[in-house]
Amino acid sequence: MSDSAPKVRRRHALRRQDARAILQEASSYLKGLSFSLVEEAETEDGTKIYLLDDEIMLFRADGGLYPTLRCGCVDSLPAVIVDMGAIPFVCKGADVMAPGITEIKTPFEEGALVVVRDVKHGKALALGKALRPSAAIMAEKKGKVIHNLHYVGDKLWETKP
Repeated sequence: MSDSAPKVRRRHALRRQDARAILQEASSYLKGLSFSLVEEAETEDGTKIYLLDDEIMLFRADGGLYPTLRCGCVDSLPAVIVDMGAIPFVCKGADVMAPGITEIKTPFEEGALVVVRDVKHGKALALGKALRPSAAIMAEKKGKVIHNLHYVGDKLWETKP
């Protein structure tokens, strides 16, 4: 029986100066948290990830550094709640459409990192980048509004450290 979860490769500890730079870049997400070991690695598909104290907490995508859904810091990010009909699509990587959003928990601006949560349990399903400000999303209620960067069940989610 083989383990089909994607594996981490090229894992190495960062020098203190490089680790400090990564933590500084992610400081808006990691407010007040400190880590003794910062490692850089790649997944099998080439995604660059950062392990903080042996947990996959950050990843690079679309030219930015973002937290993973495993990072406790997602609870402090702006959130939108999606209805039950949107959940299967979001969990397969689809961008979030305005009609699927039932509530905006915290106002945000265009380009902000947003957590997508389910309506029933409030669990984090995905992280995305807002394509419009929250006020415009609720006013218009049409079109793509959040670009999905990372979701429950994707290769990054399945990767084991």
